[in-house]
Amino acid sequence: MSFVVNWILGIFIATLVLITIIVSFFVLKAITEDTTEYISDLSYRIKRGEQESLIKMPVGIMFLNEANEIEWVNPYLQKYFGQEEILGKVLSTVDKELAAVVEKYVAEKKPVEVSWREYRFQLLIENDIHAVYLMDITRYARIEQHDKDTDVVIGQIFIDNYDEVTQTMNDKNVSNISNYVTNELSNWAKKYQMYLKRIDDDHFFILAYANVLEKLEEDKFKILDRIRERTSKQNLPLTLSMGISYDEDDLALLSKTAQNNLDLALGRGGDQVVVKTPEGQARFYGGKTNPMEKRTRVRARMIAQALQELMSQTDQIFVMGHKYPDMDSIGACLGLRRIAAMNKKKCWIVLDNEKLHSDVTRLMDELSQYPEIKGTVISVEEALEKATKQSLLIMVDHSKPSISTSQELYKKLTNRMMVIDHHRRGEEFPENPILVYIEPYASSTCELITEMFEYQSRDSEPINKIEATAMLTGIIIDTKSFTLRTGTRTFDAASYLRSVGADSAMAQHFMKENVDNFLQRNHLIDRVEFIGNRVALCVGEKDKIYDSVIAAQAADALLNVSGVEASYVVTRRSDEKIGISARSNGKANVQVVMEELGGGGHLSNAATQLKDITIDVAKEELLRAIEENS
Repeated sequence: MSFVVNWILGIFIATLVLITIIVSFFVLKAITEDTTEYISDLSYRIKRGEQESLIKMPVGIMFLNEANEIEWVNPYLQKYFGQEEILGKVLSTVDKELAAVVEKYVAEKKPVEVSWREYRFQLLIENDIHAVYLMDITRYARIEQHDKDTDVVIGQIFIDNYDEVTQTMNDKNVSNISNYVTNELSNWAKKYQMYLKRIDDDHFFILAYANVLEKLEEDKFKILDRIRERTSKQNLPLTLSMGISYDEDDLALLSKTAQNNLDLALGRGGDQVVVKTPEGQARFYGGKTNPMEKRTRVRARMIAQALQELMSQTDQIFVMGHKYPDMDSIGACLGLRRIAAMNKKKCWIVLDNEKLHSDVTRLMDELSQYPEIKGTVISVEEALEKATKQSLLIMVDHSKPSISTSQELYKKLTNRMMVIDHHRRGEEFPENPILVYIEPYASSTCELITEMFEYQSRDSEPINKIEATAMLTGIIIDTKSFTLRTGTRTFDAASYLRSVGADSAMAQHFMKENVDNFLQRNHLIDRVEFIGNRVALCVGEKDKIYDSVIAAQAADALLNVSGVEASYVVTRRSDEKIGISARSNGKANVQVVMEELGGGGHLSNAATQLKDITIDVAKEELLRAIEENS
């Protein structure tokens, strides 16, 4: 187009285009040569870096073949084998421990932390190229372990019966026994490098590290046994309870949890240790002795007065025991109904008529002659309809909401509820009880309720014959006719009930069993097997259902065999669960065995129910728990 306009302009433009093409050619050639040289240099450096990393990088690398023979290791990993020649050898012959670790995690696709010799490694295996990578993280693992080991542990120590033991002693003997306990605990704290501070006559504070707590748990807190045994030889048996908490950065929460753990230990009867994190599962140590009877009734009077005050602030009262209630549970309900009547308050007994044992059924039949009492026995549905925000719920003979007659009623009145029980307190416990009266030393809940009658108004109508008989029957059954867990106050309570009309002949009538139950119990006993001559075990048939009372009676009967210290009866229940009844003569602690299987109870009387499990598996679990706690 330039030539068309002007031939001079055309020559100029053509020359300019030619110069541009020549310059562009040489520039592009230079760029291409530089780029090729750069890429070549970079490729060389990358390849060299890969080779150097295989040899010098602080990560162990090993290649194996199909036969698990070592084809190659980098120098970093070779140093863990020393001067030994390992190429071409099978890994298991070179190092069995490392071979076992590789075999264990061969299917893992993500890095895992493993131990080999005294080292800690992060292991990664690539199966497609048969490569094993080992990164030594021993230093960091030690730092992490040191951090865990130095976590703060807070504990509270309480002398359970200090006041009872020292109240009749002179000042010199009080000082001697106090110094003895302080010296024992100080030596114990010094041995384990703990900080110990006495903050009251019967109260100590301890501060330790987490690694010390591990040693204490391995030792199973034998300091409890030492102090109990040595003071018992002086006829001044002192027992300790401890609440210990750990694994929490908030010291206020840690301290609160330690106090709650101590309360749990005391609620279970004392002479034991409760170790628990704020959100974790409690671990129990000790608890080898039955709770000691308190000879003072001051607390009984205080609880009776507090109960009267609560009753005056409520419109009506609901009393309920546990599922499948026994005579102690029903007797306690009847006793509280009478106390409520003495305080001019309406009281309802919540009962599930479909879950009654034969003795309770006979009692209900006898109550037909007492319409004013019979009319206060209502169903769960009626209780839910009648309950208001001003109502009071009293849980008797149990402290676990999960085994209450009605969990719905418990939830409805959860903020207006109290507990009266004689079983050792478990980890499951109501969150906000208004009042708690748990005395593990007592023979029965009926004993605790009976003591409250002494502090009621004399102008009100006294307890009648059927109520007194039901409560006496509850005491007789729970003490096995006054042979177990019986103290002086148990006889005082029984004497009082007899004095107000309790009929022993009627009590025997309530406790009678029918022919079928008698035969089933004897059939269970006939299937007994002995474990080490000290433990008796009965396991019912896989396809046969037994009443829980029959299982409990069979367990009681087996204690009469010479040499038997503990008995366990495993049976299928009507609710498709596997029930285990456990009894002991006081030398063995069946409570800790049952707690490990999700149950609870007393040192000498405990039970549990297992869901979704066969009777054979239940037997295996029981044997494992017995072995671990023997």
